[in-house]
Amino acid sequence: MKTIYLDLQMGAAGDMLSAALFELLDDKQKTDFLHKINAAGIPGVAVSIESSVKCGITGTHFKVTVNGEEEGEYEHHHEHGPSRASGTAEHEHEHHHHHSSLHDIEHLIEHLQVSDFVKKHALAVYNLIAQVESHAHGKPVTDIHFHEVGTMDAVTDITATCMLIELLAPVKILASPVNVGSGQVHCAHGILPVPAPATAFLLQGIPTYNNQITGELCTPTGAALLKHFVNSFGNMPAITTQSIGYGMGQKDFEAANCVRAMLGEANANYQSIVELTCNLDDISAEKIGFAIEQLFEAGAVEAYTVPVTMKKSRPGNLLCVMCKEQDKSKILETIFKHTTTLGVRENISNRYTLERTIETVQTKFGPVRVKKAEGFGVNRTKFEYEDLARIARETGKSIEEVTDIISRQI
Repeated sequence: MKTIYLDLQMGAAGDMLSAALFELLDDKQKTDFLHKINAAGIPGVAVSIESSVKCGITGTHFKVTVNGEEEGEYEHHHEHGPSRASGTAEHEHEHHHHHSSLHDIEHLIEHLQVSDFVKKHALAVYNLIAQVESHAHGKPVTDIHFHEVGTMDAVTDITATCMLIELLAPVKILASPVNVGSGQVHCAHGILPVPAPATAFLLQGIPTYNNQITGELCTPTGAALLKHFVNSFGNMPAITTQSIGYGMGQKDFEAANCVRAMLGEANANYQSIVELTCNLDDISAEKIGFAIEQLFEAGAVEAYTVPVTMKKSRPGNLLCVMCKEQDKSKILETIFKHTTTLGVRENISNRYTLERTIETVQTKFGPVRVKKAEGFGVNRTKFEYEDLARIARETGKSIEEVTDIISRQI
């Protein structure tokens, strides 16, 4: 299974993600990509690639100029948002530019000379940014405006990342937890903590940390791209790596300021999963059954009980619930609400699964869904039980007879 793993030990910005993904292309793809992004029709934008060295590692800097001007490393989304550079000069410069609404951005993206795939995903990412800016500043989405130069730069980073993902066509995109940095960021109307409010809101449900490097390591554009494209966050799974790309930021830190992207083949689906467990000895079987139903509705990946012997030799049940990191709070709330436990234990596990798909085949009894699973040298198929049961009821045959007839037909 074609997989991209993003190493985010120094956070993520739009240009760093684009540069890291660009390095995964072959030479012909790189030439074609540069031609297409420069012909996409983003007003005043020119894109070029520069070699960059950070802490002895050579990578790529994704250079975007707007009417010949290149902004600094960090985004300047609108009059309230974090700028790429701090200081009075930047703030004074800001007021000489026009601002664009979300409607303007949507109109721009819809008319770019790019594929429908790129337009669809670029619009989705920009809508994420607009929504969190709206939440952070207490304004309707329709009242959010984007700084002209910063807008073109960000549109380019987002469009380029979408184009690169389309070219690379991974089945899965996985990533490490995100280093957000620390300290403060200068904005047009003051100083804000890192991560900036919009970034923090976008990263809700995503594992983040701060290893004391001072600076804004993850930007709103970087966070929005991660939120939209990454399937799961956690430790790197077993991947047979085929190529590695380094996307460099402009600033220098004590650690190499880069996003590292690894492209390769993974044998199975992988995700970091949260395991929540608790012991129950004073709850009825009916209530346990209802609790498990509620846990699945709350987003549990799996929920089950195991008979155990508790203290004072009492028989009881061990409740085990597996969920994604972003669903943990809701699952914990559900466990405490619908069971009698006073405490829940947590473990983080690596979960490997076969790649699963569902196809529909036409039979003499009508359409029947077939569930397929493959990976680790295994290939399995199974007819959907509900379809078999429906046909058995309609025909008066046993499920075994229906299965045999369909198997011989297809």
